[in-house]
Amino acid sequence: MNDILSKSIKKITPFFNTKNIFLFNGDCLEIMRLLPENSIDMIFADPPYMLSNDGFTCQNGKMVNVNKGKWDKSCGFDEDSVFHNEWISACRRVLKPEGTIWISGTYHSIYQCGYLLQKNKFHILNDITWFKPNASPNLSCRFFTASHETLIWARKDKKAKHTFNYNEMKNGLFPEDKLKNENTQMRSVWSIPAPKNSEKEYGKHPTQKPLELLKRIVLASTKESDIVLDPFCGSGTTGAACKCFDNRLFIGIEIDKNFCDLAKKRLT
Repeated sequence: MNDILSKSIKKITPFFNTKNIFLFNGDCLEIMRLLPENSIDMIFADPPYMLSNDGFTCQNGKMVNVNKGKWDKSCGFDEDSVFHNEWISACRRVLKPEGTIWISGTYHSIYQCGYLLQKNKFHILNDITWFKPNASPNLSCRFFTASHETLIWARKDKKAKHTFNYNEMKNGLFPEDKLKNENTQMRSVWSIPAPKNSEKEYGKHPTQKPLELLKRIVLASTKESDIVLDPFCGSGTTGAACKCFDNRLFIGIEIDKNFCDLAKKRLT
């Protein structure tokens, strides 16, 4: 960690920290304002999808309410756009010129985020389709069953050379992905099941991402000694992925203390 970033982090009281992990409980906009410009190598962001609309979905064969919390309620298209623009702009300030950002979402949010990435002068590298082979069925039977999410990968400066570990993606082993052929280029459709029960040992987050998804993202777009930021870190999956590789430093921000408690247990 560079000295400027180290001094900035020490000004903020972490909820939890180790040598390579810093977890903060608070509003990501407020905490990112305290981080220095051009200090982060990679950002993974899983912002609210604004889906808590009193509807129902199917989970483990049962009908359940879709409401996840106040943080996931839409305030209308315009206000949601302002929210997404604010955090994307804050991410741009702290990201290094050669740094990259990943954003996950469904059609409820990802198109807004993609537009605002370009408005904030990011250069889109890929859109990844994360196919969920064990997705929940559609209860209404009035439209197609949602079985994927979209990930946008973009770099801050179009002229800068970003990190992409091509050989690891081509020749690595990804046994969970039935679409990945051995020793062939990694394509933009990834088949990764939902989080395993072992990943929910200490509790679960309603939009928790599978560890294998974040491990692939960290492996693809970071190198040793890189600093990874997750402004909506939830149960800490991004931090858990960073721990799987040598010497990545993780900074996580989560507004809900209950999820910070969960992340702390996972990352300890």
